[in-house]
Amino acid sequence: MPTLLIKQASIIDGTGAKAYDGHLLVDGAFIQDILSPHDDLPEAETVMDAQGQVLCPGFIDMHAHADWTLALPEHSSLLACLVEQGVTTVVGGNCGFSPAPAPLPQHMRQQKKEASLFTGREWPIAWQSIGDFLDVVAQKEPLVNLAQLVGHGSIRMAASENGKGALPAEELAACQRVLKDALDQGACGLSFGLGYEPGMYVPDAELDAFCRTAAKAQKPVTVHMKAYSRISPAYPLATLEAHNRKALRETLDMARRTGVALQISHFIFVGRNSWNSAQQALKMVDDARAEGVDVMIDAFPYTAGNTLIDVLLPTWFLKTLPDGFSNPWLLARLRLELEIGFRLVGFAYPDFQILDAAVPGWEHLNGMTLDQVACKWKCSPFNTLVRLSRESGGEATMLFHAYSGEPTNEDALDAVLAHPACLFETDAIIKGRGLPNPSALGTFPKILGEYCRERRLLDLADAICRMTGASARRFGLSDRGTIAPGKAADLVIFDADTINEAVSAAGAERPSGIREVFINGRQVVSDGIYGENIRCGQVLKMGKRRSCLSSKR
Repeated sequence: MPTLLIKQASIIDGTGAKAYDGHLLVDGAFIQDILSPHDDLPEAETVMDAQGQVLCPGFIDMHAHADWTLALPEHSSLLACLVEQGVTTVVGGNCGFSPAPAPLPQHMRQQKKEASLFTGREWPIAWQSIGDFLDVVAQKEPLVNLAQLVGHGSIRMAASENGKGALPAEELAACQRVLKDALDQGACGLSFGLGYEPGMYVPDAELDAFCRTAAKAQKPVTVHMKAYSRISPAYPLATLEAHNRKALRETLDMARRTGVALQISHFIFVGRNSWNSAQQALKMVDDARAEGVDVMIDAFPYTAGNTLIDVLLPTWFLKTLPDGFSNPWLLARLRLELEIGFRLVGFAYPDFQILDAAVPGWEHLNGMTLDQVACKWKCSPFNTLVRLSRESGGEATMLFHAYSGEPTNEDALDAVLAHPACLFETDAIIKGRGLPNPSALGTFPKILGEYCRERRLLDLADAICRMTGASARRFGLSDRGTIAPGKAADLVIFDADTINEAVSAAGAERPSGIREVFINGRQVVSDGIYGENIRCGQVLKMGKRRSCLSSKR
């Protein structure tokens, strides 16, 4: 088998330990030995000098949606941005939706809508179970390693005829069988999307039943909560408690009742009126951990996140489409509702930026905010929103700003990223058209550059631990995340003095400072650039996870 010697590196091994100097010997797909600076160097087929560079485990994107893309034959060109920022493993199936299991015929349209959201193209389903899906991905030779969650919403579409609401006992039992099968077939956990249908309408008894099945399998549950803003459509407006705080309390209570390991997805504070609740929310997490609840959070280092334009439109209006677009009474109601809602949440039309207009001939709108397009079209921002939704069929991809702060005011984001229970994610939708979400290109370099080196908000070894070893432990990836003999050779070599995201007037670009990336012992990035069509990732079928409360974190 081919051997690789990386010599004279500053090794940060992903355990949280400080850097130490040494050499690393790789044999095939695995780390064979770590040598001290004074040891005699063995012979190797390839020798790489890493003097002055940091050598660490490959980064784990612990909240990704790249699983949908990995099923496409052309996925390596679409996902090259991930490996160029040092990502070697993605955890897919988040927010309650996974490509498998296959839905019942009456739910196929919804499944295709989800596929379109994450890939922007037609997406034939060629499998039934999670196991089948993982086999298909393995056959396509994935660019990165994949650890796959199974989505609660996808399970319901596969085992229940009901679109929303409480399930009859026999259908709930059928869902539990599908979940157990998925976990037995190698899914690394379960995900909920409680801010979307059907999750937002599910009673506690169903959530608890799903959680107990995951807990019995000793696998975690990730949760997109019902609300991330002070006011949301998830609860009645008259609810006295701030909606994001209520959603967090309900999510933590679910873990208290069931004993499941809880991972709260994208721990963000949406809209300016929610930013001041960050410290209180983090205290709720700390209090739960002190009680023994196995809970962690995750976040991206940006004050913006990607979604679809129709997220701005309430459910009642979406149900009237397409007729609602031409009904002046419904539009008047919608305009008033949005105006009030934006004021309560702390949003404004300049906060909504187009990444992909999704209308042929409208590519020139990409990068513009809704108020800028309104000026161009000489109409109101509201009419711009309605027109873009109508013409794109709701498929325009947007970057929503005012998440956990804004430039020069990022206290809420800083508090989350600095919290010791916070892991790191991209949460990026990568379609290969339009402008990219900056997180798809720069998440991990930005943390290591801006937050570690420049601002010293995070310790370098601790940050690397959270994006490697701690994330691996969270999802039961026993052979990944640390540099040690016998571990998989997923490795990143970077320059600690220059690593950072790169941004120009044209938007996010390939990051700086990433030198070399290896996946399962094979080099996929050289001098910061992905080598075309090199695919050496693996499908990682998971065993039992380790509690975050008993680990070094």
